[in-house]
Amino acid sequence: MEKLMRKINFEFIRFAIVGVMNTLNYYVVYLLLHFLLHINYMISHIVGFLVSLVISFFLNCYFTFKIKPTLAKFLQFPLTQLFNLSASSLFVYCFVNFLEMNSASAPLASMFLTVPLTFLLTGKILKRDRGNV
Repeated sequence: MEKLMRKINFEFIRFAIVGVMNTLNYYVVYLLLHFLLHINYMISHIVGFLVSLVISFFLNCYFTFKIKPTLAKFLQFPLTQLFNLSASSLFVYCFVNFLEMNSASAPLASMFLTVPLTFLLTGKILKRDRGNV
């Protein structure tokens, strides 16, 4: 049990590192497209999101969970981002409207809940054929 917990802790740390790298990837692509190439901000945002999603998939496969990427996993992976967006939106709404939290800090507080949940969902999707969760 201790070995499993240590493995999960290392996976979570790697997941967090990938998250930081992914955020930077998104932002660099967004800035390059929008400010350097003068592409509309929404198009830049969507392209940046898609590029970072692809990079995130491969980083999570190879670095975080140390598994082989497959087309099936690649097609299921965006569910983790949809879950993250939905859950974080719900938490932010609840924090601001019910707990009267400052709207500037509510997204940060929601990350403390959504990052672990997204980690578990991502691991479940990516490690499915391995029998591990």
